[in-house]
Amino acid sequence: MTPPSRYPRRTVLLLSAGATILTHSLSSAFAAPSTPVHIAPQPMAQALVTLGHQTGRNIIFTSDAVAHLRAPAVDGTLSPDDAVKRLLRGSGLKAEAMPDGGVIIRKDPSARPKPQRLREAQAHDIEQIVATGHRTRSVMSVSGDEMQTLMPGQSPMQALDLLPGVTFTNVDPWGNNEQNSSIYVHGFNQNQLGYTMDGVPLGAGAYGNYNGLSPQRAAISEDIGSVSLSSGAGALGTASTSNLGGTIEFTTRDPKQKAGATINQTFGSYSTFRTFARVDTGNFGNGNSAYMAFARQDARPWNLGNANRQGGYQVNGKFVHKGENTTITAYFDWQNKAEPNTQGLTAPTDLYARGAFFPDLNAAMAGYPAESSTKAGPATPNNKYYFSAAQRTDYLTYLKISHRFSPNLNWDNQLYFHYDDGAGVVATSIRTNAILTILGSYLDPTGTKYIKNGQFTYSVAGIDPKVWNATGGTGFAVRTTEYSDYRGGLISTLHYRLGHHNIELGGWYERNNNEQGRYWYPLTQNDTLTPYTRPTNPLFTQWNNAFYTNTFVTHLQDSWKVTSRLTLTAGFKSEMVYTNGTLPVAALPQSLASSVKGAKKIVDTSTNTVAGGTIPSYKPFLPAFGALWNVTRHEQLFANIQENMNSFAATGYGSTSPWAVSDQADFEKFKRSGKPETSWTYETGIRTSHPINTRILTGVSGQLEYYHVDFYNRLGTISPPGQGISGVGNTVANLGSVSTNGMDMSFTLRFGPHFSIYDAVSYVSSIYGNDFMDGATLYATKDKKVPAIPAWSDKFAVNYNQGGFNAQFSGSYMGVRPGTITNSVMVPPRVQLAFSSSYTFHQIPHMNSLKLQFNASNLTNARSWSTIAAGDASTYTGYPTAPRMFFGTVSAAF
Repeated sequence: MTPPSRYPRRTVLLLSAGATILTHSLSSAFAAPSTPVHIAPQPMAQALVTLGHQTGRNIIFTSDAVAHLRAPAVDGTLSPDDAVKRLLRGSGLKAEAMPDGGVIIRKDPSARPKPQRLREAQAHDIEQIVATGHRTRSVMSVSGDEMQTLMPGQSPMQALDLLPGVTFTNVDPWGNNEQNSSIYVHGFNQNQLGYTMDGVPLGAGAYGNYNGLSPQRAAISEDIGSVSLSSGAGALGTASTSNLGGTIEFTTRDPKQKAGATINQTFGSYSTFRTFARVDTGNFGNGNSAYMAFARQDARPWNLGNANRQGGYQVNGKFVHKGENTTITAYFDWQNKAEPNTQGLTAPTDLYARGAFFPDLNAAMAGYPAESSTKAGPATPNNKYYFSAAQRTDYLTYLKISHRFSPNLNWDNQLYFHYDDGAGVVATSIRTNAILTILGSYLDPTGTKYIKNGQFTYSVAGIDPKVWNATGGTGFAVRTTEYSDYRGGLISTLHYRLGHHNIELGGWYERNNNEQGRYWYPLTQNDTLTPYTRPTNPLFTQWNNAFYTNTFVTHLQDSWKVTSRLTLTAGFKSEMVYTNGTLPVAALPQSLASSVKGAKKIVDTSTNTVAGGTIPSYKPFLPAFGALWNVTRHEQLFANIQENMNSFAATGYGSTSPWAVSDQADFEKFKRSGKPETSWTYETGIRTSHPINTRILTGVSGQLEYYHVDFYNRLGTISPPGQGISGVGNTVANLGSVSTNGMDMSFTLRFGPHFSIYDAVSYVSSIYGNDFMDGATLYATKDKKVPAIPAWSDKFAVNYNQGGFNAQFSGSYMGVRPGTITNSVMVPPRVQLAFSSSYTFHQIPHMNSLKLQFNASNLTNARSWSTIAAGDASTYTGYPTAPRMFFGTVSAAF
């Protein structure tokens, strides 16, 4: 859809503003002026955030570095450098200057904290959820420690659900199941966000791999140091071409400076047994340190039989060299897992029915009619699967070199490589018209007795014996979607500080070769296969797609410190993504057909059905403009305007992609007139970090944000209005625009060093701007809400700690969600509560610490829908919320 006429005018205004900043005089040397600093005694993390607000200096630190430390009072008119030195005095920390004028806080291996600080370290720092300061956009983060408090070993994606504006759902208590994982941020779904880990692109968050992997497969959960969400618009330098709705950045922990080892063992409900072990070398000379980590996850999926297991193995390794001017980081990840899936249930139904039959094949066969029967199988609950699973193996590695040429010039370079080998495996009943049409097209295309309205059917004469016998005689067949993905790239960024300007110039190149294929296998009573092994020797290959993608992204940004309180930023990025999609094996058209009234035979057996060729996703100018004003020592106002593009997905059949259309003519038409999805994001808000000297309330921090998003060229899969007698396939069309308005508010109240309350409330309204046609049906979606997104949500966490004891009570409320695109059915609201407590023993011989932790999820055992797939008529498909579960963890550090 063509944006409104204000679009060019807005672009011109941003160009002018950007040019003004980028061309402003850069001649004078910048000397940071002294400024009033007033910081009360408080946790070090909070003190550093407050200092950043008061001095306008960007201060970066990890939760590991400042954990359990308290900051002294700092009061006076000081330069930023002097203020940092006073704050860190005696803490065992040091500050390192960055070329952009900021500082990085690190542990100083040569320093020994004062005894008083060691005593204060007995109290846990309870500031775990923070609004990151000194940004012109909304950025919030959750520490790795808070992640492990919420649920040891959980997916870092699930931890994001604690933040405002985020809705994350999953059938798994750890959030690890990728098939039914769902996340919405400010109206955008998981495939419209950007993901990075230590700067490495993780792709578009797709379950069917084509350009990346999930964060839980990129790093062991316990090795994640923090996860940050830019909920409106990500940084220009983020390596992503799918970040319409913001970016999610994961950071892994660095090696410890002291040699040691950590072992965590978690056990609990449904035979959970998770092991994590890590060995740190400590600093072994010349600024070198490293670690190796191992994890094994094993549990029974709560809604499957005892023979089903979920989990796998994972290994991480990280090496860091910190020289005088050069930092070198090398990282490696290997993971192998098999994760059973369950079929979505069609509402209304019993949410807590068994999700699949495996390993009881007799029960599966008894649940469906025999070959000659014309009786339909059970409708709901929708237990058509004998089994289903996601099998994934990944190798990920990167090498990053950062060199400081001078105090004002720094150059970062990062090489990375990722290989994925995966499969989605489904043992499905063949007793549906859709499955029989696929199988019959390949196994008995002349079986006209079993064809009605152009599709194979069992409703008149039972199942075609050729199809029945070829698939094994059990009434089930095994379908796999198999993936392989080879990708590698280079990210290079130059940081230059000149006068009052911090200039960033960067580029990213990636080459991605990925292949996807659909294969069918028999399932017999003698060879039933399992969810955990890859079958071999297929009956036939339904289709195979191969894609070759080159990605080029460059960006330029200037941050101009106009005064000690006001900072303006302006810049742009260019995205060029070229994908050549090929089809070594094209599907038979009839296997993609919909019902054709009156047809008595297979109407078309041509193999010339699906597109092949190159389509670029190209936007040479995607501007961004922001402002940050330190109104007081404790409050900041921020604003940001940014345009982003979502490149076409390099996938084929069954997806929303140009290569998923039905024929070459449709492909060529889309190539001429199709447009990638784009968005304009506007956000503004206020942050505060305020110490309060009362007997009860000692501090408050938080953020209030308003945002508006214009989303253009929304792509969707529909049936062509005039598809003719063949009835074959779908096409991809521009379904119009979406307009989103929303507000987020989050705050943390601190009551002394031991008690805190966090709460985050959000409102969002995402409205379709157009109706659309699907075949001959008009869907009146204009002015309707985008489904699966609650208008209101709230999250909270109450934390108490004393000495080695810590307890946290947390929960979330998700309001009513539309279940269909026309809002004809609504999904009931959901409340989830959780509890965590732990005690850490320190003075144990031969051990640094011993921690015992207890976790309970879904405390009230609420029965509700989690992830849903919106319907287009009167119902929706969804997954149940996991029931109440209990877990215990023993952690030993040496």
